[in-house]
Amino acid sequence: MLHIRRIELREIRLPLREPFRISSGVMADRRILLLELVDGDGVAAWAECVADELPNYSPETVDTARLALRDWLAPRVLGRAFAAPADVWPVLDRDIRGHRMAKAAIEMGAWALEAERTGRPLAALLGGTRDRIEVGISLGIQPTPAALVERAAAALAQGYRKIKLKIQPGADVDYVAAVREALGPAAPLMADANNAYTLDDADHLRRLDAFGLVMLEQPLEHEDLRRHAELQRRLQTPLCLDESITSLARAQDMIALEAGRIINIKPGRVGGFLPSRQIHDLCAAHGIPVWCGGMLESGIGRAHNVALASLPGFTIPGDVSPSARYWDRDIVAPEWTMAADGTMAVPLGRAGIGVTVDRDRIDDLTVHAESLRP
Repeated sequence: MLHIRRIELREIRLPLREPFRISSGVMADRRILLLELVDGDGVAAWAECVADELPNYSPETVDTARLALRDWLAPRVLGRAFAAPADVWPVLDRDIRGHRMAKAAIEMGAWALEAERTGRPLAALLGGTRDRIEVGISLGIQPTPAALVERAAAALAQGYRKIKLKIQPGADVDYVAAVREALGPAAPLMADANNAYTLDDADHLRRLDAFGLVMLEQPLEHEDLRRHAELQRRLQTPLCLDESITSLARAQDMIALEAGRIINIKPGRVGGFLPSRQIHDLCAAHGIPVWCGGMLESGIGRAHNVALASLPGFTIPGDVSPSARYWDRDIVAPEWTMAADGTMAVPLGRAGIGVTVDRDRIDDLTVHAESLRP
């Protein structure tokens, strides 16, 4: 049985190596809420809440997640016995709407704790089948097409298997065109709009069809599946939904409405590993490719993403860039690295999340800490 006796909350501030810009804003450092779950025998496992500081990607923030965890969610699992980690999500989700990132932090931590407790790699516990995963990179919005070309060319030379180009009105078609011309027709390019357009922009977005993109991610408002379906009918480029997919039901709706042809599964966005696996299985049954997106996670959150991305349906390279892409120094050892062939090892030779958490580093970065008990 799985018993969660204590949860330690830590907020850290982890500076990015350089500011990261998307259509909704710029981030220079990352407020990260970490959880350490401890059972009655002292076995511990770490998880990460992926909420941002501001509610510009999701309604959740670091501060709302801390409140939800402390006052509503942790009391539901502390001191309680679970036959399996899959039993944790229904307990967290019952009669509490939203707060999926906060729920995911506990739920994913429970899976990691079970992996530690039973001496199994987290990827194996989830049903992963790969010992290596393909790695993609996400490039923030650049000041000029030439600057974006320089970044994309460097990424291709490093071996990344997919290159995501963040776009926004005024920095889109010409930028993508410049990268495609410079890198050639075989470079695996995609564009990500982060909800920056409306259906009135359909003719403009249709110009992206000329560049043979792997996908166009989340161009329209996140709650609007109907208009995504209309846009998909007008584009050759496959639409990928990200912010729109917050649950299994939303994925089912996307498929029924033909509002997209690919799904980006971020476990924090959908509530944890159980909903992620349900969406993965649904997509596999309908021939919908999936991939694992990133939220500028530390090495702890990346460990969870790597484990999930080892499942068989994740056929498109995910945003699981190595630690050095974002941080001068991560909070895990060894840090996550990418081989020259653009792949990353799944740590199947170690129990739990597969890396050691650097407690001294976390102590140095901590700005808030509290202990939650029954």
